[in-house]
Amino acid sequence: MLQALPGLARELGLGNVLVKDESQRFGLKAFKALGASWAVHQFLERDPRRPVTLASATDGNHGRAVAWAARQAGQRAVIYVPRHTVAARIEAIQREGAEVIVIHGTYDDAVSRADADSRANGWQVISDTAYPGYMEIPQWVIEGYGTMFAEMESQNPDIVVVQAGVGGLAAAVVRHFFREGRQRHPAIVCVQPDEADGLLESATSADGEAHATHGSQRTMMAGLACGMPSLVAWPVLRRGVTLFISVADSFAADAMRRFYFPVAGDPRVISGEAGAAGLAGLMALCREPAFEEAKSRLAISKDSSVLLINSEGDTDPENFQKVIA
Repeated sequence: MLQALPGLARELGLGNVLVKDESQRFGLKAFKALGASWAVHQFLERDPRRPVTLASATDGNHGRAVAWAARQAGQRAVIYVPRHTVAARIEAIQREGAEVIVIHGTYDDAVSRADADSRANGWQVISDTAYPGYMEIPQWVIEGYGTMFAEMESQNPDIVVVQAGVGGLAAAVVRHFFREGRQRHPAIVCVQPDEADGLLESATSADGEAHATHGSQRTMMAGLACGMPSLVAWPVLRRGVTLFISVADSFAADAMRRFYFPVAGDPRVISGEAGAAGLAGLMALCREPAFEEAKSRLAISKDSSVLLINSEGDTDPENFQKVIA
């Protein structure tokens, strides 16, 4: 669903704000099923093994999407989650019929364990992040995300502000708006938590290569709590993103509340911690003195049209209620 937020646009001094609301996609409260289902379909089309166990690491939404896609295909799923994953997200994955293994480490540790166990047991990893020796399937995941942009083909924003973990969604944004034959190319702003800012680290590195965050990866924006960028996403982002920024959790909380308690006349949007990160970045750009130079570079003005993506709903209902209260 594409929602116009004219009241928010006026409040931020912009011409127009649109939000692509993915909080109701397939009843899973997140956009991730678009990528996971396409990747699972592509894999099963190519591999004759049946039954097969599909494995993945996740901070929540991708794992639930893989579990859902596996269940739709009648296959088993094993999902690895880092130790800080909240119970609600684990339970959502289990409701899709998957086995959940909690790793006493970070998301990146879960990625490594899922890969090692899959190699040992003959399982297939369906991951949204690419790493050495595992590059093809994350490309399919990014392709699947492209569906949401095909659904709003006629939109030509001046600026797209998109949140990023490993970078798959942001790469889908770049691919759509910079594909061959498209006449207008918006400025693309990539937003990450300040404790999980691997893309910002990569963008500011001297060698131009992908680098892991120096942050703790502890952030309320759990769906973005990733250390190392995807190796297939980073080259796309390096070419197409205008600006990489990071924000503190307090900005995401403010954005969740602004979506939930909208400016008079705007529709209410149920947005989770990662889902609101794009608006968090936009609010920072429009209001914070520290971002004045970035705002000027983007030529943000009262005529600017901005596209946001609400990538998830209230996938952690307990924290959602705390934030909006």
